[in-house]
Amino acid sequence: MSKRTITVIPGDGIGPSIIDSALKILDKVGCDFEYEFADAGLVALEKHGELLPQQTLDLIEKNKITLKGPLTTPVGGGFTSINVTLRKKFSLYANVRPVHSFKGTQARYEDIDIITIRENTQGMYSGLGQTVSEDGCTAEAMSVITREGAEKIATFAYELARNENRKKVTIVHKANIMKSTSGLFLKVAKEVGEKYPDIETEEMIVDATCMKLVMNPENFDVIVTTNLFGDILSDLCAGLVGGLGMAPGANIGKDAAIFEAVHGSAPDIAGQNLANPTSVILASIQMLEHLGMADKAEKIRKAVADVIESGDRTTRDLGGSHGTTDFTDAVLERL
Repeated sequence: MSKRTITVIPGDGIGPSIIDSALKILDKVGCDFEYEFADAGLVALEKHGELLPQQTLDLIEKNKITLKGPLTTPVGGGFTSINVTLRKKFSLYANVRPVHSFKGTQARYEDIDIITIRENTQGMYSGLGQTVSEDGCTAEAMSVITREGAEKIATFAYELARNENRKKVTIVHKANIMKSTSGLFLKVAKEVGEKYPDIETEEMIVDATCMKLVMNPENFDVIVTTNLFGDILSDLCAGLVGGLGMAPGANIGKDAAIFEAVHGSAPDIAGQNLANPTSVILASIQMLEHLGMADKAEKIRKAVADVIESGDRTTRDLGGSHGTTDFTDAVLERL
């Protein structure tokens, strides 16, 4: 039986060190993957003269599964977001952002278990119609929601809820004001929800959602929403469990999937062996579950949870005083 080949994009800043941590853990648990490494971001710009080289796109398309570290898109200069480009290029329409409480973190809440499902290709992130008037006084951008796009993401959310034995899907919108785009999203998502009578459906305006997530986060299970709202809400949810260092992300399409640390490249601590690798380790767990390797995923999750709860060689953001390699060693020992 041939080995599964994974495309690995180490990324910028702290990316290479935390990706190295995740790969050591995947090898230790016996995944037996082959890795093909690819450049993107500032590293690629310096080496190849472009942020997203064609050879990187070719590897993503060939191997279908990618594990990615944080990437830096230079501010200004007409550069387009690399992450947005990847999502559109490979039709990665579903952004899956789970947050789960780990004992021993600095989080303000306990027993949080929420998954945000974000439509990844439409809405305000589509990049359509962006113009600035010649006098610099008026700017415009276009938001487009299609029935097909709304139906795909809503179906994805309800299928995930059913497969994971979750009880409720909350459709988040702003249809009271954005009656066309958000209105269509809400209408279609509710139609999809009617096909899943075993799952409770509720709808909620986005600003009320933000308030209720802070006041009563235990009332949420699966959230499905549009691109811009999903970006904001998923970061808010990360704050409930200790920050972006505890939040992984998956970008899933019909033919490809990219799993990533959702935080930035943190250039201020790059190369100093300080970064918490948990986000990308949890992303690798998502990858294993996607590949049907749930047993190995659970072993890694338990090892990480035990390290954090015991405070054994944890990083500064987790209340410890250790670095990336020490944290990784603590997880490896438990495996």
